[in-house]
Amino acid sequence: MDLSPPRGMQDFLPPRSEALRARAAAAARQAELFGYRSVEVPALEPTELYERTAGETSDVVRKEMYTFEDRGHRLLTLRPEATAGIVRAYLAHAQQLPSPFNVDTIGAMWRYGRPQAGRYREFRQFDLEVIGAPEPDADVEVIAVGDRFLREAGLDDIELQVNSIGDEVCRPAYREELLSYLDAHQQELTDEHRARFRENPLRVLDCRDEACRAVSRGAPKISDRLCGPCAEHFAAVQDGLAAEGVPFVHEPLLVRGLDYYTRTAFEVVAGSLSEAQAAVCGGGRYDGLAEIIGGPHTPAVGFASGLERILVALGNEGKEVEGAARLDCFVVAIGGEAIEPARKAARILRDVGLSTMSSFGPRSTKAQFRMADRQRAQFAVVIGREEAVAGTVTVRRLSDGHQQEFGIDEAAAWILTLREEGSE
Repeated sequence: MDLSPPRGMQDFLPPRSEALRARAAAAARQAELFGYRSVEVPALEPTELYERTAGETSDVVRKEMYTFEDRGHRLLTLRPEATAGIVRAYLAHAQQLPSPFNVDTIGAMWRYGRPQAGRYREFRQFDLEVIGAPEPDADVEVIAVGDRFLREAGLDDIELQVNSIGDEVCRPAYREELLSYLDAHQQELTDEHRARFRENPLRVLDCRDEACRAVSRGAPKISDRLCGPCAEHFAAVQDGLAAEGVPFVHEPLLVRGLDYYTRTAFEVVAGSLSEAQAAVCGGGRYDGLAEIIGGPHTPAVGFASGLERILVALGNEGKEVEGAARLDCFVVAIGGEAIEPARKAARILRDVGLSTMSSFGPRSTKAQFRMADRQRAQFAVVIGREEAVAGTVTVRRLSDGHQQEFGIDEAAAWILTLREEGSE
């Protein structure tokens, strides 16, 4: 049997698994700091949900969904993104929920596509959503959370790009103008967009192929053709970002690839990644999504940020990508008389919040210290014959070999103090 994971999917083992967990924990802390509450929605949804929300002409629906028929002959799809499922859940329980509904989720998504660095068929995202808020301040806050999350992760070479893609008032006229332009330049497009641009011309602007990018650069700009309310909204978003101290650039070619977005669109791109996979965070306003699903008009805004892609970008910037988690203590038992005292010491250390490991069976002193090193332990708590008789432990700081003898309660307090000093 081939022991490799399915193509486009990855095994995460230490230390990369710890790095992934650290990014997820940082995302949860950032959301909690702004008062967002965690939600969980199913990994499987009725296929119709994504056909309605992503649009039947989208690449997500046409090429990228993992869809199957279950034993009850129902078509189900592994979620390619989280927003549609969160909005579905909100509509199902809206009477019991506050408005606006500020939530986050962290979990796996699945899209079938050609695997490459920063793009996988199974990937993990941090999603943040504000449902029920039409104000531009909601857009500003969502973008600010994403910016803080990425910068605190350690990314330096990033740029926030923002745009407005209008709404149902001003976009139809722009769509016709864009269609006329693309019709005149259709021979310059890739084969795929040449055949399909009339279905959704904005998707040409979202294409990363250089031929399409060259055509897009000369295309009419939606942000120059906004109706009054959309222009006011976009101006307020830009003013709000400036007031928050969030640096940004206006990118008039930026659109979102899904049909339900309106007004604000934004991306954070990493300079250390290839242009095709440069976005480490993206989102915008999707005021029409709830109605597509069958609910009432419900303004909303949110983003998704790919955790694996952040790790790739950090590595490309030469940053440490290992998780911050390190083992506090490894209990070393020397001789049979030390085994019971060692077990008791491990229980006491864990009870005060110190992560602690020990050998499961008798091993030589050298082997146990080698285990402590492989587990990246900061302290060895050593119990030999003398310590067992005296009811003490010897604590050795493994970074420099400094050691002292204590009672186990004193040892726990000393290690806690040194750990807190080291984290400052």
